[in-house]
Amino acid sequence: MSLPLEGVRVLEVGHMLMGPYCGLLLADLGAEVIKIEPASGDIARAISPHWIGPHNAYFASLNRNKKSVVLDLATPSGQEALAVLAREARALVTNLRPSAIRKLGLTYESLKRVNPKLVCVALTGYGLDSPHAEHPAYDYVIQALTGVMALTGDPASPPTKAGYSAVDNSAGIMGAVGLLAKLVQGEGGQVDIAMYDVMLSQLNYLAGAWLNAAEPASRQPLSAHPYIVPAQIFRTRDGWLALFITHDDFWRRFAVEAGHAEWIGDARFATMAARRENRDAVLAAVSDVLATDTSAAWVARLAPLGIVVSGIETLEQALASEQTRARAMVAQVETPAGPLRMVGNPIKLPGQRERLEPPPQLGADQALVAGVPA
Repeated sequence: MSLPLEGVRVLEVGHMLMGPYCGLLLADLGAEVIKIEPASGDIARAISPHWIGPHNAYFASLNRNKKSVVLDLATPSGQEALAVLAREARALVTNLRPSAIRKLGLTYESLKRVNPKLVCVALTGYGLDSPHAEHPAYDYVIQALTGVMALTGDPASPPTKAGYSAVDNSAGIMGAVGLLAKLVQGEGGQVDIAMYDVMLSQLNYLAGAWLNAAEPASRQPLSAHPYIVPAQIFRTRDGWLALFITHDDFWRRFAVEAGHAEWIGDARFATMAARRENRDAVLAAVSDVLATDTSAAWVARLAPLGIVVSGIETLEQALASEQTRARAMVAQVETPAGPLRMVGNPIKLPGQRERLEPPPQLGADQALVAGVPA
């Protein structure tokens, strides 16, 4: 069976992570994604110290299944080549600054004369038009400005960023959603995605608490949930355990397995609301119990009861796990220099083949603009 986006050409003018990740999602679903790169290439081509032959591991993780052409979009010939590609494209994705996007003619307003059905997606820090539109925007800065850093880490520690590029990845996903929405609508137009907006939208219920009840968002010890108790990490005899008990029925099961059936009838512990009101007492009692056994033992005891529980694993452990293997979430692309391994496509389409092609060498598909004056 063909992939859903086969026959859909998407132009990608971007670098590093946000734009290329958006393009990767589309390419994995079958789109013909053509990276338009300067002569020096996407700077991600050399960012990692790890190589498989000519393939940089960082670049490969974001650019499989794509094509590459080299264009200088600041020149008339580059603009002519862009127009040639745009005539047959359904969408264009870029994550340059707004001024560069406009200067290089990467907006719908500039390209609708060539293709009125084209969808132009601009992934920027603060939107195409805003007071901060031209301010430099990186994942770190957006986490700092939207409250994400202030909410992350232990209350006694400095503000902490998420351990991966949460903003870039989230904005890339939003870009793909906006693009696909316009394709379904069947019309061309501009899609304007700001990293700042994306992270505010993901702080949904925390923002709602402040906007509607003036409850400030606060950092919780041990990664605790602000409303659900117990829902955090706990020390065990040999490490850490993540425990998340939402329903009162799960609390009753936990109490019995923990050897404290009396907690079921304890007015301080019996309901979700009571546990929230008596957070300190609940956490002290649960902490004492969980410290008596190992993390693995608690998982083995509690998971069969339907309780949400897990050990704290590293990325390396996750990549080697049975779950990762079962979901085919480590992909392997064969190259002359050996296998190139990367995280697989999270969108599973049963019955449809998986697309796995190596990332393109710089300018490997220059024939796509053959005949356009250099």
